[in-house]
Amino acid sequence: MAAVPKKVAERLVAGLKRYQPILSAARTRDVGEADTVTIIKDMLADVFGYDKYSDVTSEHSIRGTFCDLAIKIDNQLQTLIEVKAIGLDLKDQHVKQAIDYAANQGVDWVLLTNGVTWRVYHLIFAKPIDQELVLEIDFCALSTRSEGDIELLYLWCKEGWQRSVLGEYHTQKQALSRFFVGAMLQTDAILDVIRRELRRVSPDVRIDSSQIKDVLVNEVIKREVLEGDKADEARRKVAKAANKSLRATTPKQSKPAQEAGGGA
Repeated sequence: MAAVPKKVAERLVAGLKRYQPILSAARTRDVGEADTVTIIKDMLADVFGYDKYSDVTSEHSIRGTFCDLAIKIDNQLQTLIEVKAIGLDLKDQHVKQAIDYAANQGVDWVLLTNGVTWRVYHLIFAKPIDQELVLEIDFCALSTRSEGDIELLYLWCKEGWQRSVLGEYHTQKQALSRFFVGAMLQTDAILDVIRRELRRVSPDVRIDSSQIKDVLVNEVIKREVLEGDKADEARRKVAKAANKSLRATTPKQSKPAQEAGGGA
């Protein structure tokens, strides 16, 4: 993850110290959604560095149908924010309308928050449109002394957004997901390594890659890792990366001799 600039880190630490007691008091009073939205707008400015008047907008809220707030940078819609009352437990279904609207607008990210809990979702452009929960934090449980906690908040700060650190975090998390690891285990390169190592253990036994793959698929890897949209997406990305690597390492064919030597 990218290092947090010093000034941003200082703002985040100050924001934690200021808003943790504010949120705790609001939760004790069980304030409603409208008051929670007011707190969120202040947090977006004071903690996350957005300009409350130019970057934060509620113009994408039409009778509460789509979302409560949105972030625009250089007049480009970046993310939608669905806000719920501070005392409400958040659920994936709370962002369904915002996800559908974000997909129509070509927006990749949606935030769901009640002020204390913050959930960051990434859209999956499939049929039907789906979402992936990338990150969930409890703002009141974060520590001002924890570098890791400050880095998590930096992911959706304005400065972090402009440097695409949230996208990088998501890519890294995907690479370590069980779906990617499961897809990687089925590639020819990995199967060859396993076959070679098995031959070291049992040199007299003949084993081919297809037998190893059958064991992995049917007995080792969980079915949920092999099936579904996320598994299909992982296999496509792994195959695409493998093909790209193959093209990069394959030497270009030399031109015919008559072309190299010119016409007679």
